[in-house]
Amino acid sequence: MTDAQKTAAETADTTLRASGDSPPDPRPAPVPLLEPREGIPPVTATDAALAEVIAAFAAGRGPVAVDAERASGYRYGQRAYLVQLRREGAGSALIDPVGCPDLSELGDAIGDAEWVLHAATQDLPCLRDIGMVPTRLFDTELAGRLAGFARVGLGAMVENVLGFALEKGHSAVDWSTRPLPEPWLRYAALDVELLVDLRDALEEELERQGKLEWARQEFAAIAAAPPPPPRKDPWRRTSGMHKVRRRRQMAVVRELWTARDQVAQRRDISPGKVLGDGAIVEAALNLPPNSHALAALPGFGHRMGRRQLEQWQAAVDRARALPESELPQPGQPLNGPPPPRSWADKDPAAAARLSAARAAVTTLAESLNLPQENLIAPDTVRRLCWEPPAEPAPETVAEVLAGHGARPWQIEQVAPVLTEALLTNGG
Repeated sequence: MTDAQKTAAETADTTLRASGDSPPDPRPAPVPLLEPREGIPPVTATDAALAEVIAAFAAGRGPVAVDAERASGYRYGQRAYLVQLRREGAGSALIDPVGCPDLSELGDAIGDAEWVLHAATQDLPCLRDIGMVPTRLFDTELAGRLAGFARVGLGAMVENVLGFALEKGHSAVDWSTRPLPEPWLRYAALDVELLVDLRDALEEELERQGKLEWARQEFAAIAAAPPPPPRKDPWRRTSGMHKVRRRRQMAVVRELWTARDQVAQRRDISPGKVLGDGAIVEAALNLPPNSHALAALPGFGHRMGRRQLEQWQAAVDRARALPESELPQPGQPLNGPPPPRSWADKDPAAAARLSAARAAVTTLAESLNLPQENLIAPDTVRRLCWEPPAEPAPETVAEVLAGHGARPWQIEQVAPVLTEALLTNGG
């Protein structure tokens, strides 16, 4: 048993508090975790060093803790700039994907092992890009949600479950910096230091609550999910877009967003550092006729050079010159039911069904001590209530839920209460 597992055993009553049992006695203050057990590992940045890491982790035992650091807000895209791993028998490793951009051999070497990640869906896309794809995983954040923990960040989970306090100071730094400062590397190594210990403690708690099989189904669904398709019309997600009502204004947003994205990609810099969303919306609302008028708008201040202003004004001019037939349509094509706020007018019966279904899901989620969105996806409930089966019954409702991707454990829990909501409200 590791030191962390001993601490987990001593503080097991904390997990009881998470699941709604009687409050435990006051806990001791968390123990600061200041250094990795074997010290900060060297950064692996060459093929020769990577080969040694691959051999060590292939010979290791048990689950593999995996984490990745990106440079969100600094660089274009979501690529990984550091990958951290830990496995019993292999210790910890810090790998630089800039120096070692292809980690597929490492992924293959640990492919049969269970990967332990925290908030797996955040890291899996950037890991996939460098050749690392798990076949089995354990997500400690999702496990915490299913177990009923109110705070599921890694630091909070390690503190509440294992009794250790992690360093919190470097989560939002620019991980593309080279060389990486030692304090950042220490922080990164500590992120995987206790991940397997946390996994083991959460597995015990989920087993105690009768939710371990639920978690396994969730983890399997994450591991099996294909990469998401490219987002349609990503410019529509510009912050402040709700202010933009007219089609010509929407065209300005589209042109400026596209021009900004091209510049950001070319310079490998976060789009927000090239031009803020607020500036794009201001330009769309005001439709400036020239760069002088553009410069007077918020976000296009005096520090912006003439060449940059002309570049953005050219995008505005392109939008101003578009024929009506090429202007974007308001809103996005609906893939599914309309927004719930319009249901009362469009279909009062569907609105009543949705209200009853939401109330039923809320009550059930509270009784199971887990978030509603983890019990069943809100979009799935909306789709069911908008187009219910002709003859609502647990079997037909279950079929609809399965068709929208609900897992067996979710269907078992919610199909009866959703069926009752549909029948009571004219499903």
